Amino acid sequence: MHPPTPRRSRLSLYLDLIRWNRPAGWLLLLWPTLAALWIAAEGFPGWHLLAVFTLGTVLMRSAGCCVNDVADRDFDRHVKRTAQRPVTSGAVSPREALAVGAVLALAAFALVLTTNAATIAWSVPALAVTLAYPFAKRFVSMPQAVLGVAFSMGIPMAFTAVGRDVPWLALWLVLGNLFWVLAYDTEYAMVDRDDDLRIGMKTSAITLGRWDVPAVMGFYLLLLAIWGVALAPLGLGVAWYLGLGVALAQVGWHWTLIRGRTREGCFVAFRANHWVGFALFAGVVLGFALR
Repeated sequence: MHPPTPRRSRLSLYLDLIRWNRPAGWLLLLWPTLAALWIAAEGFPGWHLLAVFTLGTVLMRSAGCCVNDVADRDFDRHVKRTAQRPVTSGAVSPREALAVGAVLALAAFALVLTTNAATIAWSVPALAVTLAYPFAKRFVSMPQAVLGVAFSMGIPMAFTAVGRDVPWLALWLVLGNLFWVLAYDTEYAMVDRDDDLRIGMKTSAITLGRWDVPAVMGFYLLLLAIWGVALAPLGLGVAWYLGLGVALAQVGWHWTLIRGRTREGCFVAFRANHWVGFALFAGVVLGFALR
């Protein structure tokens, strides 16, 4: 006889629920948000805002995972990669998962309350888009675009948090980030394409079909082009263009990973994407430091 499987603690299940052991998700959200914060502040934004946006990003991404797993629990059971998630497997009830998500979202909102009225106002649509995204996969042919909006809301909030209006520069940064989300989340969708086709889920990988790889490359190049042109007037110098170059080199590597459309290659590409964001963030930070 096999020994009985030990019951997992609630804390262990909750950490699994929010993907604590897979930080790539919140890093994808963090780097463009912090880059916008540095740009808005024209340099180091101060420890208070750095802490608010870093912790707030982790908390909101974790809350989003709770909502997503409840919304997708009937779909996830048919996908090998997600079948053992706590809600899908029954280890955590939907109500319990939503309660965890609510606590995390409230903690994030408490952080926002330490900023100013404009940033608090922007947090409302940010929350609304976060809640809407999990359900977009039923109705929108490219739900990754909705995720792109959700993952870009920290950019205008960064400008308001330092006491500025939201300029056109912020909107260009949002547009570039939207294309980045389309790139990496299409790679993610390519991993599960066969399962998603079988269960009727809508994703960009399915919508784009055989144009998936060229589209992903195009999305990456649009990110780099838009951010490169938008930040050129700031005079960030060699450091910024070095960051762009490192990000571009990674895009070339991603092409080698996804061109065969294997699950393994696409998943490696997705999980490595936060380094693209880090290269851009580092370029911005060093650009301001050396300007």
